[in-house]
Amino acid sequence: MESTLSLQSNLYPKITPAGAYYAVSGDTPSASRTLLYGLLRANPSETISSEKLLAWADTSDIDSALNLLYRLQRLEFLYGDENVGSEDTNLTDEELPELLAKLSNSGKALLADENGLYFANAGFHHEAAEEVGILAGEIAAVVDKHQLLIKNNLHIHHSAWGICDPSGQSELTFFPLYIGMSKLILVIGGLPDLNKEEFVTLVKVLHNRYGRH
Repeated sequence: MESTLSLQSNLYPKITPAGAYYAVSGDTPSASRTLLYGLLRANPSETISSEKLLAWADTSDIDSALNLLYRLQRLEFLYGDENVGSEDTNLTDEELPELLAKLSNSGKALLADENGLYFANAGFHHEAAEEVGILAGEIAAVVDKHQLLIKNNLHIHHSAWGICDPSGQSELTFFPLYIGMSKLILVIGGLPDLNKEEFVTLVKVLHNRYGRH
């Protein structure tokens, strides 16, 4: 991530794990999310250009688009790379578990919709996965019900909920993911490890499914 993203024809814009998490961790519209969504939709073989930047940022003002681009760079939400991306974003539900397992130190993770139905599971026994999926749906409802208290009164601007041990180490964490018109819940058993390329790939896979509607 040492290369600097600029309007050079030989650089491919790429999203970091932090950028991917910011893009899908909330559903409040922002210019930053618009640009990140644009990059999630972009073909990995596309290099940066003024025209593409304007399209990704959904604006006609090149100065504001450039300022936004450089601000997201400083936040380490994206970067420029001389190598084209090669990740597969068309994974099936059967192929997702291998990806999910890498996001936890225990190899346990699953994805559920907001109704509590899980559709991809790594490491949880089937019966436990069903119950964890239901719990995820209930926690998503609690998050929605109390979001004004959490954000406005307590000034907590994170949406993940967790079950922790006495030292504060998470044993089960629920990450709401807002993608397109869909709300999904990523459940991690053990310590989450989202700061890796596998998480970016997961977000792209889910965005490819749900973010284009």
